[in-house]
Amino acid sequence: MPTTEPRDGSTAEPHARESGSTAEPRDGSTTEPHAREGGSAAELVLAVAQPVCRALDVEANAHAHAGLVRAARARVVVFPELSLTGYELDAPAVAMDDPRLRPLIEACADTGTVAIASAPVEDRFLALLAVDGAGARVAYRKMNVAGHEPQHFRPGPAPAVLEVDGWRLGLALCKDTGVPAHQEQTAALGMDAYVAGALDLAEDAHVHEQRARRISTEHGVWVAIASFAGPTGDGYLDNAGRSGIWSPSGVEVARAGTEPGDFARATLRREAERAA
Repeated sequence: MPTTEPRDGSTAEPHARESGSTAEPRDGSTTEPHAREGGSAAELVLAVAQPVCRALDVEANAHAHAGLVRAARARVVVFPELSLTGYELDAPAVAMDDPRLRPLIEACADTGTVAIASAPVEDRFLALLAVDGAGARVAYRKMNVAGHEPQHFRPGPAPAVLEVDGWRLGLALCKDTGVPAHQEQTAALGMDAYVAGALDLAEDAHVHEQRARRISTEHGVWVAIASFAGPTGDGYLDNAGRSGIWSPSGVEVARAGTEPGDFARATLRREAERAA
């Protein structure tokens, strides 16, 4: 949904244009139980990606996600809001055992990646899914629905954190990023990074950058925002793209372009976080 309102110790790689089972502790966090061989909790390779999206075509969109997972070569790949269906507010819920998700699950299995994608889910929540080689699960339900969303979705009940290789990733969707209370509640769970899927019109491309810098500096965490590129539903025909990653001191370290198929990747390092 649209957003309104109004670089330091990192390793970044240029954006490229190329076409887990989890447990849920009571504190609102989720854990990815297995790490990529040779991985280290001292760093995390993370990408933000903006796939080509076909309205309501979950299977085609899962293939597009899979292609970006393979191209990004990252431990975690974050996708935009409603990336699996397009921003189609009346889209049917996507079940976690939906066979149309199989291409994405297989790509995650082949690459050791955790994909954070977005879809409508059961009970009319707008959600982030954690997808790995073992399957898909709901990781977070959007708390701050806005615009036309309340006519179609219920607000989620609580903030959530996904843990991958010892990194605690606070989860958000679009409007959440503009609500300081959401960051405060998520930070209270303990987070090393705040990752979000978003959708902004091209004319509002500056908004998620402003928010990312505020969140990173106020909370001393990495921020990653995957922003929708290309046309989608509800009147969003000219969208921003420009997905990015910011360091804990608010420095932009990686940025994608405006086109579908772009992604940006950076290596998040704990040393940089301590020095920031």
